[in-house]
Amino acid sequence: MSNSEQLSTRHLLGIKDLNSNDIQLILDTAQNFKEVLNRPIKKVPSLRDITIANVFFENSTRTRLSFELAEKRLSADIVNFAASSSSVSKGETLIDTVNNILAMKVDMIVMRHPYAGAGVFLSKHVNAQIVNAGDGAHEHPTQALLDSFSIRERLGEVAGKKIAIIGDILHSRVALSNILCLQKQGAEVMVCGPTTLIPKYITSLGVKVEHDLMKALNWCDVANMLRIQLERQDIAYFPSLREYSMLYGLNKQILDSLDKEIVIMHPGPINRGVEITSDVADSSHSIILDQVENGVAVRMAVLYLLAGKRG
Repeated sequence: MSNSEQLSTRHLLGIKDLNSNDIQLILDTAQNFKEVLNRPIKKVPSLRDITIANVFFENSTRTRLSFELAEKRLSADIVNFAASSSSVSKGETLIDTVNNILAMKVDMIVMRHPYAGAGVFLSKHVNAQIVNAGDGAHEHPTQALLDSFSIRERLGEVAGKKIAIIGDILHSRVALSNILCLQKQGAEVMVCGPTTLIPKYITSLGVKVEHDLMKALNWCDVANMLRIQLERQDIAYFPSLREYSMLYGLNKQILDSLDKEIVIMHPGPINRGVEITSDVADSSHSIILDQVENGVAVRMAVLYLLAGKRG
């Protein structure tokens, strides 16, 4: 692999560590893997000698399955490890757990953890390469990459496009990764939601802030509807789900009232009838199923490119 075709980083800890060339390389590589996934034989031998541990300290069926499928398609050997977050209340036990896995001679670790920065902490203490599959409400880099890939596939490019991220920005790792990823590709980003769910620091990232759903929808080319993360909310950030969906829920009537076509995305899993209604999720505007399909190709690209940086 020539240097121009190599990532600038040895791990994927967050979008903040990638430059625009890295993002372009990942998306272009994912395009090639998507073609592989549409063949009758979907496997390539690229990572045949590499062992990857999926270490999930938080439940996530969708992300874990997507990574697992990507690893299998690349012919890697896989070790799956699930730990409840209760048994990992201290940083030290995180290292103990991972050292046990490293004793099995693992080359890469795909990790989801409830604490922000867990991947960075780990990368300083173990020799394996780390892929962050979500750390607390901090970052979820592969989700942002697959979202960008899906936008590029539908609209031709990301540069110059207007993306509105709508909903629970405060508790979302998807939002931060998406903002950074989209901006590095030359897109404009707006966040929209109730004041209580928009973090104070967000304006320092150079994004527009809007509290009126219709204004956001009229502005954007793409609306990324985030899931209300009730499991992360220790206090009530809005009176009720019903009131939230009345103010910020997207239905077909609203979509049809716009004087243009916009693309609808959702990182999943959807609370149908809260952020978006079923007729929107299943409409031709929606690229939600494309996002799921593209997730495997993008994760294949990340693992393949990181494997080129081993040693």
